[in-house]
Amino acid sequence: MPDGGKLTIETANVFLDDAYAALHPDARPGQYVMIAVADTGVGMTREVINRVFDPFFTTKPAGQGTGLGLSQVHGFIKQTGGHIAIYSEPDQGTAVKLYFPRHFGDDAAVARSAQPATVRSHSGETVLVVEDETEVRRFTVEMLRELGYATIEAENGERALAQLDAHPEIALLFTDVVMPDMNGRLLANAVLKRKPDLPVLFTTGYTRNAIVHHGILDPDVQVLIKPYTLDMLAAKVSELLRRARTARGPDGSKG
Repeated sequence: MPDGGKLTIETANVFLDDAYAALHPDARPGQYVMIAVADTGVGMTREVINRVFDPFFTTKPAGQGTGLGLSQVHGFIKQTGGHIAIYSEPDQGTAVKLYFPRHFGDDAAVARSAQPATVRSHSGETVLVVEDETEVRRFTVEMLRELGYATIEAENGERALAQLDAHPEIALLFTDVVMPDMNGRLLANAVLKRKPDLPVLFTTGYTRNAIVHHGILDPDVQVLIKPYTLDMLAAKVSELLRRARTARGPDGSKG
């Protein structure tokens, strides 16, 4: 953050499921303690993110400091059996999430609460998925289809608006927050001008406190933080669609 900015540090208990581990081979399913550090700095390109853990790698000119030091952080996390994830876009800041395996105590019995039943589609509603990363978009589409939803996908905001105009059956917009050109907030504003009653669910790898604290989203919007489980996605989508149906009333008009 060469011109100053905001730094947000958070902690949380999180669960990484089998689906997340399948996409990230170095992560093991289970309970973790997460420490997240997010800034409002210059951000990183995908090419830089792919090299940040290389020893001595730096984006700084000669004489302006050493490497990022993330190779040492990565090594420490791996020694603990943990996992590290980075979310960043140029000019949009960076969030680094450190996952440490949760310790329940040598003699403590870990209570396993019953998992709630996964909430599936009400009647095959259609969800518009907007995500600029191909693998993440494909994974999200697969999860929604497993839940019984029809899906339409778009890789950016412009394509999303075209899909919305072409498919009046779209019942919910599920969009990433940080995307190049048109971010999720701008996309949602444009979508709601076309369909004011369309429910919008944001998703991001940044923490909720960071995106609100940094002024990217308003505090009252609906956000699903990555990584999310199938049950978390099912519950959130079902909740927003149920609210939309209730607001419309039994005859389909707005109540």
